[in-house]
Amino acid sequence: MNETKIALVTGANKGIGYEIATGLGALGYRVGVGARDEARLEAAVEKLRAAGLDAFGVPLDVTADQSVTAAAELIDQQAGRLDVLVNNAGVSGPTGPDWGQDPTTLDLDVVRTVVDTNVFGVIRVTNAMLPLLRRSASPRIVNVSSSVGSLSLQADPNVEIGPVMAAYAPTKSYLNAVTVQYARQFAGTNLLINAACPGLVATDFTGFFGPRTPEQGAAVAIRLATLPDDGPTGSFFNDDGVVPW
Repeated sequence: MNETKIALVTGANKGIGYEIATGLGALGYRVGVGARDEARLEAAVEKLRAAGLDAFGVPLDVTADQSVTAAAELIDQQAGRLDVLVNNAGVSGPTGPDWGQDPTTLDLDVVRTVVDTNVFGVIRVTNAMLPLLRRSASPRIVNVSSSVGSLSLQADPNVEIGPVMAAYAPTKSYLNAVTVQYARQFAGTNLLINAACPGLVATDFTGFFGPRTPEQGAAVAIRLATLPDDGPTGSFFNDDGVVPW
């Protein structure tokens, strides 16, 4: 088996996803850059290659079965297996001027769209990539979540967790719950799966508001993607350690 490890990062054409791809590439991984916008995908791959990293483009819309199937076939052709899957692609849905999403006025179509990307998209991509991950000696899956998905933190009146985001935040709680179910399913195997909280990162996703850089936000996902075989699974981490469910 080729010793070069293969990674796929979804939503990797910009922001945290791009920096996760950069960090894994710098560690010697061959990185599949997953993105649905073809022009941005090509630009990201060119930029990574210009930096001396081994990257290839993976056209990928996580909400479309056909696109995800084609992505798995492409990685099979390009690399024959997958060692790391980072499910980073995500959307917030429309928000108010304070980033808020009022549960009493939510458009259910908005909720469906956010769930389809942030939860169903992760399940869709993960299951499509599992045959490739099973060919790895030490497969790792990282689901990029958020502290707003922590029910413990959301319910604590003494914790400042940001505005009410009734469409986005529950999708991260759902994603965390799905992560635990995968970990239970693969308990006792060499596949480790964890959720990562990058913190409040200044990207276009947040309107470039936040104290953390994309590089800082990517660090926890890179760490979880490169865990040793005796590393944790079925947990939720940020840079400081375990995040409560």
